[in-house]
Amino acid sequence: MLPDITFFDAIAEAAAAETLPRFRMSVAVDNKLARGFDPVTEADQEAERAIRRVIGERYPDHGILGEEHGSVGLDRDYVWVIDPIDGTRAFISGLPVWGTLVGLYHKGRAVMGMMDQPFTGERFIAGPGSAIVRHNGKTLPLRTRTGVTLEHATMMTTSPSIFPEELDASYKRIEKTVQLARYGCDCYAYAMVASGHIDLVVEAGLKAYDVGGLIPLVEQAGGVMTTWSGDRPENGGTIVASGSPQLHEAALEMLNRTG
Repeated sequence: MLPDITFFDAIAEAAAAETLPRFRMSVAVDNKLARGFDPVTEADQEAERAIRRVIGERYPDHGILGEEHGSVGLDRDYVWVIDPIDGTRAFISGLPVWGTLVGLYHKGRAVMGMMDQPFTGERFIAGPGSAIVRHNGKTLPLRTRTGVTLEHATMMTTSPSIFPEELDASYKRIEKTVQLARYGCDCYAYAMVASGHIDLVVEAGLKAYDVGGLIPLVEQAGGVMTTWSGDRPENGGTIVASGSPQLHEAALEMLNRTG
């Protein structure tokens, strides 16, 4: 049985108790890469511990896939997918476009998800047949923007530098086609697709924990989220999130065009 949507509130509050006191404060930053820069902070690590504790107390038989503290029970029917701070670079830069991502997979399919931004007070939650945002004491339904062509779309990606050489031409082709392309925002961009403020997110090199909490938000708000090849996005990789099936089809055609 799926949890009540309010269970995500308990998860969000536990994580925020660890992230908010450390945001815009002097925090130590470790680099997870020998070459390059993949930052992690105490806030990432402690927030994931808090999330795992809340989940473990309520659902001890569920599996967990976490970015910072490994995985357990990935062969179980229900698996929680956790990114305690998606957008750690934004977090350490004092920019409020990071978020806590938590998704619930059932037999490999993302069925519930949350993106919580505690500094701005926005909490996006989705489950079967429902996608909402809570902000300033109000709960509003999420709905993507439809009827937008690729040439009139607003698109985001975290950074053009995330695309390897073999994908760079495809990304540049779609960037030149859309009306407006912006960079940054990590998970926040997907929440803006679900909210109907932007139309398209195109990315590559993502992990399951980067997308697990976001897939239900986009899909239950009326959008489409797949890999560039049109496959299910639960395992990450190359990702496209679109506000409508028509826009998604056009984006995939553009990305996969040869010659």
